[in-house]
Amino acid sequence: MPDQEKYNQSDPMAGAGDEDEEMQSAVESRTLDLGTMEAETLIKAERLADHPETAAAEERVEPRSLWQDAWRDLRRNPIFIISGLLILFLVIVALWPSLLTSTNPLTCDLSKSQQGPTSGHPFGFDTQGCDVYARTVYGARASITVGVCATAGSAIVGTLLGGMAGFFGGWADSVISRVADIFFGIPILLGGLVFLSVISTRSIWIVVAFIVVLGWPQLARIARGAVITAKQQDYVTAARALGAGSGRLMIRHILPNAVAPIIVVATIALGTYIALEATLSFLGVGLKPPTVSWGIDISAASDTFSIAPHMLLFPAGALSITVLAFIMLGDAVRDALDPKLR
Repeated sequence: MPDQEKYNQSDPMAGAGDEDEEMQSAVESRTLDLGTMEAETLIKAERLADHPETAAAEERVEPRSLWQDAWRDLRRNPIFIISGLLILFLVIVALWPSLLTSTNPLTCDLSKSQQGPTSGHPFGFDTQGCDVYARTVYGARASITVGVCATAGSAIVGTLLGGMAGFFGGWADSVISRVADIFFGIPILLGGLVFLSVISTRSIWIVVAFIVVLGWPQLARIARGAVITAKQQDYVTAARALGAGSGRLMIRHILPNAVAPIIVVATIALGTYIALEATLSFLGVGLKPPTVSWGIDISAASDTFSIAPHMLLFPAGALSITVLAFIMLGDAVRDALDPKLR
């Protein structure tokens, strides 16, 4: 019994010793944690002191907009870089064709008719004895001018009419939508064969006007849907509650957020319009000589392809590369501006 009582009396002291050891371990652990945090803080302070620009960047973290994210993605996209450089080269060729050739594309020599590539004339000669290389270089001006101007006109008309239909709704939406359906139902190639065939003088601007007349409904539909979607957003409701008028809502709040799909469709349509101009010229209802066009040269070379293939291959190759470049650019822009692909 005395031994038992001695054991029972010493047991609480033993438990107290264990608790003291646990508390001491916790204090030591917390001290180590605080020391580690202080060390990390000192290291970070020294690093920021050595690089103040890094400190300013970390303190000022601003969210990027859709356009900033898109530009960041485009710069990393090899398809965009390749197509952009190719289009830049084509635009330079269209503006200053004399940089690549000093030969007049309208100067011909019948004694050299259908001759193949020679020194100084890498693409050979056509049936009239004109230099195919010079005509290929100068043909970029007409094709790219028609494509760019037709796309710009269709985008402006389609955005204005489609934006009005989507923003105001009601009778304005009904009238504009029905008119767009009428023009949308006319096949653009068949319409060109019908309307352009009755016009005796077919210049570049006549072809551009025709493409705009039949091309705006596609962009109007895109603009209408984008405006309707943007109009339902909370920031537009808040701006309207603060007293913003229709013009301010459209210009400052809706249009900047609805223009992305319009740009994508317009970029892809540009390549399509270049191919359309060449097709109309090939069929004889587009541009007419003395205008230099890839479509005219392809049409003239189609009958002699078996004996002089170089007359067709070079302008057709230039046309294909140009159309492909603009379509690739449109695909890259679409991928960059589509939030669903992020």
